[in-house]
Amino acid sequence: MATDLGELLVPYMPTIRVPRTGDRVFKSECAFSYDSPESEGGLYVCMNSFLGFGREHVERHYRKTGQSVYMHLKRHVKEKATGAAGGAIPRRRNGKIFLDLELNRDFNGDGYEYEDEAKLVIFPDHFEIPLPNIEELPALVTIACDAVLNAPSPYKKQESDSWEEEIQVSRHARSLRQQENGVRIPPSGWKCAKCEMRENLWLNLTDGSVLCGKWFFDGSGGNGHALEHYKETNFPLAVKLDTITPDGADVYSFDEEEAVLDPHISEHLLHFGIDMLQMQRTENGHHTDNHVQPRVSDWEVIQEAGLKLKPVYGSGYTGIKNLGNSCYLSTTMQVLFSIPEFQRAYVGNLQRIFDYSPLDPTQDFNTQMAKLGRGLLSGQYSKPPMKSELIEQVMKEEYKQQQRGISPKMFKALASNGHPEFSSNRQQDAHEFLLHLINLVERNSSGSENPSDVFRFLVEERVQCCQTQNVRYSQRVDYFMQLPVPLEAASNREELIAYESKRKEAEENMRPPPEPVRARIPFTACLQAFTEPENVPDFWSSALQAKSAGVKTSRFASFPEYMVVQIKKFTFGLDWVPKKLDVSVDVPDFLDLNRLRATGLQAGEEELPDLTPPIVIPEDTRDSTTNNSLESPEIDESSVMQLAEMGFPLEACRKAVYYTGNMGAEMAFNWIIAHMEEPDFAEPLAVPTYMEPDLPSPSLPSTSALDNQPPEESISILTSMGFPRHHTIQALKATNNNLERALDWIFTHPDCEDESEAMSDTADTEPNDNSFSNANAHSDSSLSPDQDLSSPRVRDGPGRKCLPNTEFNKQYHFNFPRWLIYNDHKVCLSERPPKDLGYMYFYRRLSSC
Repeated sequence: MATDLGELLVPYMPTIRVPRTGDRVFKSECAFSYDSPESEGGLYVCMNSFLGFGREHVERHYRKTGQSVYMHLKRHVKEKATGAAGGAIPRRRNGKIFLDLELNRDFNGDGYEYEDEAKLVIFPDHFEIPLPNIEELPALVTIACDAVLNAPSPYKKQESDSWEEEIQVSRHARSLRQQENGVRIPPSGWKCAKCEMRENLWLNLTDGSVLCGKWFFDGSGGNGHALEHYKETNFPLAVKLDTITPDGADVYSFDEEEAVLDPHISEHLLHFGIDMLQMQRTENGHHTDNHVQPRVSDWEVIQEAGLKLKPVYGSGYTGIKNLGNSCYLSTTMQVLFSIPEFQRAYVGNLQRIFDYSPLDPTQDFNTQMAKLGRGLLSGQYSKPPMKSELIEQVMKEEYKQQQRGISPKMFKALASNGHPEFSSNRQQDAHEFLLHLINLVERNSSGSENPSDVFRFLVEERVQCCQTQNVRYSQRVDYFMQLPVPLEAASNREELIAYESKRKEAEENMRPPPEPVRARIPFTACLQAFTEPENVPDFWSSALQAKSAGVKTSRFASFPEYMVVQIKKFTFGLDWVPKKLDVSVDVPDFLDLNRLRATGLQAGEEELPDLTPPIVIPEDTRDSTTNNSLESPEIDESSVMQLAEMGFPLEACRKAVYYTGNMGAEMAFNWIIAHMEEPDFAEPLAVPTYMEPDLPSPSLPSTSALDNQPPEESISILTSMGFPRHHTIQALKATNNNLERALDWIFTHPDCEDESEAMSDTADTEPNDNSFSNANAHSDSSLSPDQDLSSPRVRDGPGRKCLPNTEFNKQYHFNFPRWLIYNDHKVCLSERPPKDLGYMYFYRRLSSC
């Protein structure tokens, strides 16, 4: 028999591999479905690629690759037999336990046992060889099988490989002496104590000085004042201000010249008023602010605790298992696959996506989206228990919900790959994840329907100079309507004032605080706060050719198919503790936004001149041009020197700072990158006047604009990849000649490839004007600001919406037409949906309701 098996496997020996370091073995989940070894058909693991496939998909992989040898894994779940006394009879677990699978939590570990079965299967004849079979199989096959059976989870391996080096604890952390100088750091508004830098700021943990870091080649950084401070004082440790989270912060040791760990970072920050320890305990639920009584009932309200909720099963009623702080992902994906456009794009095209998937489908975004959509919508993983099971449970008086749901480990690993936050196991914000996912959908929708366009709309921004009353209109793309929460508009203001008085009195008399009172905010007040004008910081008026006060108002230039409304419930206290506003907002079921429709330039309004800032006159010509030149602002010499230290010509640095309106070195650096190929890049500043006849008109393309051709080297790189020349030029112009962004632009604007070759010549010379000044006066409001006329990306329609679903921090309620609660893997009919406590609301266009 041993000889027969050896001869049988000889033709397939070149295709059987032993997993090496770095190989991922998928023995717990199918690449195309959520079948596992516990599924009825088990799981087939390819002995060459180590990908897993359910019974429905293994034939496709065989036909596509010709790989014939698979390991079939099957886990049998059995209820333990009971003895006469009713106790479980101890049984020896099957010796062929081959997986480090997590036990299915739907089955009580004390009442069930698991038996695993493994065998080799040879396609297409489905010849089976039971395992283990050490004596009869060739040594190479035995070693390969043993390595597959004992391989760790690919997700654990990926997590451990993500750490390139281990950061060490600083030798100064334990003995750090902090000065008692009364310094307290506010939660915002920081700037360097020695210059005007407001980014890359570091807090010295000894004396509380806030200073800027060093300048980097990519245009970020500062003037190196933090390092200078260390050289003067020898205070060794500093923490980067914008990295402080409940989980830690970026700490640097100037003495050790490397990033370090500070085990006492919370105490060191608390010394300067940054209550990081309080923040962490609040988020984990172990400790709350001493002045606020924890409102346990909030969670119970959202969970609908105490109510007997009826579970539902079938298509669209499949839950998602919590992977550990993954509710932000679950709620987002449940929302998306309730939208017809996402269902059509992925589940409707499932066979095409699967058939054309790459050899490693676990790394293909569209494949994993189609897999997740089918898992949620097919009903295959949401089946009601059999009648016999229900009767048995009733007899035992232990009814158990058998809703298993799906586990999106493969999807989470792919969608979060390379993202520092989403790839962690920390809790994240659903709003930020939805933005991240929209970006992934955009990148992977080249040449096909982009379902995220249902959220896409145009915002018209009107900026007015307060001194001259001139205005400028522009448009931008957005996906969310973020509503502020005006606490001063609470309808129970008197009750809140009374509560605050009682709380202070209880604090003074050392008594327990009163029951907290939740602020009730009218939705109309949130909407009014959204429409109020806001001040524009550092506004530069082209009418005055100087900085001035400016205000901005926003209106809708188009309305999307689905309007995502986010209630901004989070803020920071003075102690740096992120606080969730305890508010109730009476969100309506129907929303009419037509009164917020943009109108464009109105009669009697005068636009701000489309002029560049006046050029600074060099010293040697200042006297001769005083009479006919406009007085110009001075150039920020500190920014000029920062750029010059990077190796750029001094005159080019001066021009960059000037043309960006003295808005800082970072903006000037971007100007340099965009203009460094121009022939007059390093020439001195010219001296134009307002009386010069050669001054270019704002309405006509200037000569410099016509000459602003992308670098030929960049064009060659992109055309060598197979993209048309006119398409690459358009992409480079739209992204300031940034190659990486240009490549993304090409993939997200595939329709531009259809332009005629006749237009390509003019595209090489004419500027790509993406300005939106007065766009409403002469353009289609349904067009995206970064697309041509032949490719509309915005689906404009009426501003009346209805509310089909709501997303909470953990739970998700859905209207089908009645409300449902998606609580991880459990899906039930909702009895009391707490709509007023929601975080994100998804409104559907009324014509579609």
